[in-house]
Amino acid sequence: MTTTDVHDPDTHTVSGTATTPAIDPSAVGQPGHYALRLYIAGQTPKSVTALRNLQRICEEYLSGVYSIEVIDLRVTPQLAAGDQILALPTLVRHLPTPLVKIIGDLSNTDKVLVGLDIRPEPAN
Repeated sequence: MTTTDVHDPDTHTVSGTATTPAIDPSAVGQPGHYALRLYIAGQTPKSVTALRNLQRICEEYLSGVYSIEVIDLRVTPQLAAGDQILALPTLVRHLPTPLVKIIGDLSNTDKVLVGLDIRPEPAN
């Protein structure tokens, strides 16, 4: 099961409260599920690239075991405090623990896989 919330004209805007709630593991699903949160600043080229790269990486390496929440800090800047976001775009992996942050447009797939502790299946 995958979900993506993003602020753009074709989808709905992510909104929130003054702090970003922690992701509840029991609400996410099966063990091995990746709960990811991507912080962006509107539809800037880096933000759009980061989201596309993240979706591509997740479909290729985590198909069916991830959820993505996209938070546009231009819409809800107060949500940056919950995960202590200082630069954009920033990807936060909440599950599996420990919490991991990756800053940038996620264009280096190998570094993202290492950062998220994803081990690709060997080619046969």
